[in-house]
Amino acid sequence: MKNKILIIAIVVTCMLSLTGFSQNNQEPESLGLPGDNLNLYAVLNVFQNSKTIEDFEKSINGEEAGINNLDLNNDGRIDFIKVVTEREQNNFTFVLQVALSKKDIQDVAVIFVAKDKKKNISIQIIGDEYLYGKDYIVEQINSTVTSNPGYSGGHTASTTVKIVEVAASPVVNYLYSPVYRPYYPRYYYGYYPSYFHPWAPIYFSAYYHNHYHYQNYYYRPPYYHYPPRYSHYSSGRNSSVVVINNTRNGYYRSTYKGNNYRKPINPTTRPTTRPTNPTTRPARPANPITRSTSPTTRPTNPAKRTTKPTTRPTRPTTPTARPSTTKSRSKNTGSSRNNATSEQSVQRNR
Repeated sequence: MKNKILIIAIVVTCMLSLTGFSQNNQEPESLGLPGDNLNLYAVLNVFQNSKTIEDFEKSINGEEAGINNLDLNNDGRIDFIKVVTEREQNNFTFVLQVALSKKDIQDVAVIFVAKDKKKNISIQIIGDEYLYGKDYIVEQINSTVTSNPGYSGGHTASTTVKIVEVAASPVVNYLYSPVYRPYYPRYYYGYYPSYFHPWAPIYFSAYYHNHYHYQNYYYRPPYYHYPPRYSHYSSGRNSSVVVINNTRNGYYRSTYKGNNYRKPINPTTRPTTRPTNPTTRPARPANPITRSTSPTTRPTNPAKRTTKPTTRPTRPTTPTARPSTTKSRSKNTGSSRNNATSEQSVQRNR
């Protein structure tokens, strides 16, 4: 009996371990858009655990954290994300922007922090439509329960997720404290902080593996409830023509080596663009075909040349006519001479 109970316990433990492994080893949720390379789940977690807005800006642009993997201008280097702050009483708006040139700016995402009349605080991040599609909103799963699970999930200490209640998060305490000071970044295109050293973007497979575990604590709600200030923000939203064209033409796929992890996400869309080049290249052998036709036309010239000897043998007709005249002339002269001699003989006889 004890052996049976032990066997059942072992089986249950194995089933639970397999379930946990499947959850931690899940397939990527690829959008097929540039937003795949800035995980908003991780961004929201870094925001909540930042002490100030400047600290948050520095954290998402650090190479060690690996949060930022965006290359919107497609130059092979990571773009700097600037954080712009707007405030209206107890409501804050933090816009994440990327400058592709001095006059071309693209909004990546926007974070809303709001406090209602009951002093309930809510935080949500909304991805830009051109980078994440429509209605891409990320929130904390359970913002009413304080938790600090010290999540490991088989990852190193650098990927440990620290989840706290929204009202107890360091950045919220700072925003609604008397020591809060508005942060106005002075950076622009070509001028960045000393700690920022652009690096090359990594494959989407590696990037997803480093940050997918944040989905255990943040989620996308099935219903879309935008904050009151979203309409005000959307009226002045920044959109880049370069980003729109690169997204429509699929140029970002070559930057990140495709959105595939263990299996292709969009197998039908990729081959339609790339295999067109090999199909056009085999058309080049048409030139040798035209070259082979040139010998077919050249033999016509010798045929014309052979006709010339056929006309040349007609020339001997003139020499043949000449001997006939000379012979006739000799016969005529001979006969005339005989006539003359006969006449002379007749006269002598007389």
